[in-house]
Amino acid sequence: MTWAESLAPLRERNFRFYYASRVVNLLGNSMASVALAFAVLKITDDDPAALGYVLAAHTIPMVLLLLWGGVLADRFPRNVVIQVSNIASAISQGFIAALVITGIAELWMLIALSAVHGVVSAISFPAMASILPQLVPRTELQRANALMSLARSALMILGPTLSALLVVGFGPGWALAVDASMWLLSAALLGFVVLPRRAPKEEESSTIDELREGWTYFRQTTWLWVVVLGFGVLNAIHSGAWFTLGPARAKETIGEQGWGLVLSAEAIGLLLMTVIMLRVPLQRPLLYGMLGISLLGVPILLLGSHPHLAILMIATFVAGAGTEVFAMGWNLAMQEHVPDEMLSRAYSYDALGSFVAIPVGQIAFGPLAAAYGFTDVLVISGIAYFVICLMVLMSASVRRLPRLADAAAPGSLSTTSPPAP
Repeated sequence: MTWAESLAPLRERNFRFYYASRVVNLLGNSMASVALAFAVLKITDDDPAALGYVLAAHTIPMVLLLLWGGVLADRFPRNVVIQVSNIASAISQGFIAALVITGIAELWMLIALSAVHGVVSAISFPAMASILPQLVPRTELQRANALMSLARSALMILGPTLSALLVVGFGPGWALAVDASMWLLSAALLGFVVLPRRAPKEEESSTIDELREGWTYFRQTTWLWVVVLGFGVLNAIHSGAWFTLGPARAKETIGEQGWGLVLSAEAIGLLLMTVIMLRVPLQRPLLYGMLGISLLGVPILLLGSHPHLAILMIATFVAGAGTEVFAMGWNLAMQEHVPDEMLSRAYSYDALGSFVAIPVGQIAFGPLAAAYGFTDVLVISGIAYFVICLMVLMSASVRRLPRLADAAAPGSLSTTSPPAP
């Protein structure tokens, strides 16, 4: 496969404008996270708890309303749902920027506006996760996903650096203002994406009925609920052991700079695997995906048992590559096997199961480390992570899920329903 063939999805007009919209949006988001943190610390005299309140104000409504967002994205054109959400995000971020720039921002104001932005994120996330099958032929889904991942990885490296320069040179409010303008530009680019109209339903159903319909599909699709159930535990372990205990463990072993190098090695592994996925077809998406994500258990184990910088960097590099294999495999499984009219709701149930577990790990692992020690908790967590991935693979529906036949040969943009698992 040539590089020109790897970029084939960009020949599709709808995908080209959507991709441009997402690149702009991702750049703004990667800058906003840094700018918001410094803005909160500035107005609260460096109170780290205050930043937690602002972040939680965004996360809680997003989690609570994800299912509703899935219903909206399956009921209305997904490009329109994303476009309206982007405009609402531009307004909320613009208000935050204005408050910070003028110096009248107070903590409660940022909490309230972050909550508004969380509601908007709940509406847009399922639509963004499920729109790709409507933008490219099935034969281009893997490459389209890889291009999205490539942009995301690159901008997560570039964005924070640009944001830091803006914060230092002009102040956090102006960096947030740039993010607000990025939301507006992203919405404008989406105006060039035209999706075919959906066939009207014979009978109008209520939101509750559509949620129930989505839940029925979710629980009857074995590979779907098995993986989400597994990640309910995996995300709790990863967020608690790696992101909560990791920095403290690193500070007393490899140092703060070493921790930064370890995280950078993971990002590089993810980025390089994304480039590979542009050219190498991924068969058995969940089998290879779960094997890939299981590698995240290795650096957790090493951080507890043998925190040597070079070894940890190698482990996180490999784990980053494995993470990208899972991300690609999961998106392909969802986009090829879930019916289009159910896809946003399936993604919303998936996200709900994943996001709910994260604060559990963040809260629980600190007391566990205090009671049993960093070494024991991290070693057990690393082993448990690997074992849970293998337990998920005990399900034949996960191991054997194939790429669909029409995803390996020229086909249409339509999405067909798979046979019952």
